[in-house]
Amino acid sequence: MNLSKVLFSVVLMLALITSDNLRSQGFNSITTADGINVIAVGTGNISGNVYRSYNGGTTWAAYSIPGVVLNSVTSFNNDVWIAGSNGMIYKTLKNNSPINPITTDITTSINSIHFINELTGYFCGDNGAVYRSADGGLTWTPINTGIPSVKLNSIHFLDDQKGIVAGDNGTVFVTANGGNIWTPENTGSVNNLLKAKFFNDGLAITGSNGTLLLKPNSSSWESVNMRIRTDIVGLTGTGMNNIRVCGGGGFIRNNLNGNSRFYNFEINPMMANLVDVFYYDANIGYAVSSLNNAIIKTTNGGAQWSLTAGATRSFQWSNRMSASSGIGNNLCPHPTDRNSMFVVYGSTVYVSRNRGENWTNIATISGGGSAHSFYVSPLDTNVWVCAITSNPDRVTRTTNYGQTWTTVISRNFSNYGQPLEMDQNNPNNYYFAPDGGGFYRSTDHGASFTEISGNYPFRSPCDIIVMWDSSDVIFVGDGVTGSGQAQIFKSVNNGVNWTLVRTVSSSETPSLCNTVFDQSVIYATEWSGSNIYKSTNYGDTWTVSHNTGFSGWASGFCSEDPTVILTGNYGSRSSLSSDFGNTWTEVGGMSGSGAGMWVEDRSWLLSMQTGSMWKLRINYTMLTSVSENVISSIVPDKFSLEQNYPNPFNPTTTIEFALPVSGNVTLKIYNQLGKEVETLTDGFRNAGTHEVSFNASNLASGVYFYKLQTNGVTDTKKMLLVK
Repeated sequence: MNLSKVLFSVVLMLALITSDNLRSQGFNSITTADGINVIAVGTGNISGNVYRSYNGGTTWAAYSIPGVVLNSVTSFNNDVWIAGSNGMIYKTLKNNSPINPITTDITTSINSIHFINELTGYFCGDNGAVYRSADGGLTWTPINTGIPSVKLNSIHFLDDQKGIVAGDNGTVFVTANGGNIWTPENTGSVNNLLKAKFFNDGLAITGSNGTLLLKPNSSSWESVNMRIRTDIVGLTGTGMNNIRVCGGGGFIRNNLNGNSRFYNFEINPMMANLVDVFYYDANIGYAVSSLNNAIIKTTNGGAQWSLTAGATRSFQWSNRMSASSGIGNNLCPHPTDRNSMFVVYGSTVYVSRNRGENWTNIATISGGGSAHSFYVSPLDTNVWVCAITSNPDRVTRTTNYGQTWTTVISRNFSNYGQPLEMDQNNPNNYYFAPDGGGFYRSTDHGASFTEISGNYPFRSPCDIIVMWDSSDVIFVGDGVTGSGQAQIFKSVNNGVNWTLVRTVSSSETPSLCNTVFDQSVIYATEWSGSNIYKSTNYGDTWTVSHNTGFSGWASGFCSEDPTVILTGNYGSRSSLSSDFGNTWTEVGGMSGSGAGMWVEDRSWLLSMQTGSMWKLRINYTMLTSVSENVISSIVPDKFSLEQNYPNPFNPTTTIEFALPVSGNVTLKIYNQLGKEVETLTDGFRNAGTHEVSFNASNLASGVYFYKLQTNGVTDTKKMLLVK
C-alpha cells in the first residue's frame, strides 16, 4: 500500500458559517460505530473536511485532506472508511488515529462507500464504477458488469450477497450474488437518485425533486408523494417501517408508527440543506449540512435535535432589493423552477432566479397602480393573474408572460390586504373578495369571475386561504382600520355560504396561513394587536398562540416543513418558530412597513416590505479550541520547535514546528504538575513546516509546557497563559 501525500489540519476554532454562502464548507456524510466516536466528512474551501468527536459531539477535532472532496463515510466496529472525489479511499480508526490513503485503480470520483464487516466493503462512483474489497479496503476489484457509464451516487449491501446501487437519471441496479450480476430496476423515476438502502424487508431510495421510492419485499416500486419539490438526500433506518429521510432546507421526516406519508417531522435547529442523517440506535442520531460545519444530534429518537459542541444559531435580515409601492403579498414561487421567485412592486414585475439573492425587472402591468395579489399559473407559466389598484380597483390577466394585459373584473378592494387567491388544489380556480360583501370565483384560469355569494357581511377582506386537499373549505380574514373588530369567516361549500368563526378587538386580520401537512392547523395575525392566533380544529375555534409584542401583519408556513412558521409586522420586525410554534424568536432589522412573506424551504425565507425585499440569513457559530495547518511543504534541513506566539497569551496562541522527515507526531500540553491537559496533534504528518493555533479558554491562568515528539526526537518549551 502506497501512502500518498496527505495534509492534515486540525481545526478547532471559532468559525462563523453562513448557510447561503455559495463557497461555504460543510459535510456530505456522517457515521458512528458506537454513538460516541463520530466522524463527518465533506468539503472545505480548498480541501476535504473531516470532523471527529470522541465524546458524542461534546467536542470536535477537524482535519483537512488537500485537493479532494470527501463524499461518503462508513464504519464498522473500530474501522472507518472514507470515499474521495479523487478515486482514493481513506482508512482510519474510530478513535484518534491517522487517516491513511489507499489508492484504487480509478481517479474519478467515488461517491458512496459501505462496509458490512471489517473485511467486506463496496464503493460506487462516476462512470458506473462499482468495486468490492475483501481485505478491509486495502485492495479493490471492479464488479460493475452490466452497469452503464452513469454517475452512481449510493451503494448499500444487506449482506455479502444482496446489494443495491442508485444513480443519476433514475438508475437503479440490484444484485443477489455479491455484485457478480446486476439487474436493472424500473422505478418509474427519471430523477437523480441520491441514497439507497437494502433492508431485510425491502428497498428504499431518495432523490432529487422530492423523490422517495419504496419497494417492500414481493411488491412493486411505489413513489411516496412527499408534497415537496426540494431534494431528499439522506436516508437511514432499520426497515421499511422505520425510515428517516432528510434534505431540502433542513427537514427530517420519518414513517414511524405507521405514518406512510412521512408526515412525522423531527424538530431540529438546522436551517440549511441537510444532506445526511445517521441513526446509531433508536435514540441517538446525527445529521449534517453541506453548507456549514454545524453538526446536529438527537438523543431521544428525533423528538428534539440540538446543535453539538456549543454551537449557536443567529438570524439577520439581508436587503436584496430596493423598490417602491409594495403592498399586499405579491410573492409567488415559480411553478416549475424551484430556485425562482416572482414579486410585484407597484405595477412592476420582478423575478429572482437565484433564491432571492438578485432581482430583475421583467414586465410592467399596463394601467399602473399597486398590485396586492399576484399569481403565475402552474398550468401555464405564461398566464399571470393580478389584483391591482385602479379606479375602480381591478383583477387583470396576461397570457403572454406580461407583454399585454386584460382587465377581467373591476371592484374596489382592501387598501392593504390581498383580495385574490388561487386555489392550490385546482389552479383553474381563483377567488376574489372585494370590499362591501360578495365573493367571486373563476373556474377558467382567471379569465372571468362569477359572484357566488353576496349575502355575507365582508367589510374589507384582507386575505383568503383555501384548505389543502379540500377546496370546499375557504377562509377569509376581514377588517377595517379603526373598526375595533378583526374577523375570520369560514365556508364549507366552496364560498357560497359563510360562518363567522372569530372576532377579536383589533381592526384587521391581515394574514392567514395553513399547511399541506396538517389541514387542521391554521395561523392568523392581527392588526393593530400583537397576538398570533392558532386553530387546531380546522378553523372552528381559535386561541392565542403567542404575543409578539408588535403589531402583526404577514405570515407563512414553510412549504416543505410545518415546524417552521414566520410572521411579520407592519414595520421592521418578524417572529420565527422552528418547533411547531412552541417557541419563537424575534428577528428585526428590516426597514419600511411589512407587506408579504414567503417561506419556500427552511433556508429560503423572504419578507416583502413596502419599499424593499429582504432575505433571512441563518448563521452558525461553532466554538472549538485548536487549529493546525501546513504552512510550507518544503522539506526543512532540521527538526525544530519554535516558541509560541504571542507569549504570554490569552486565550489563543500559535505553535510552529518543522519536520525534516515524515512520521508520527504528538504535540501535547502539560501543566506544572506534569499532567497532560490537551493533545494538539497525534498522528502521521508529512515533512514540512506546520503551525498549530491553540485556544486555552478552558484552562486556568499559569505556566504550561508543550512537548513535541517525532521519530525519536523530543523537544519541550514553556508558555504563560494570563487571563
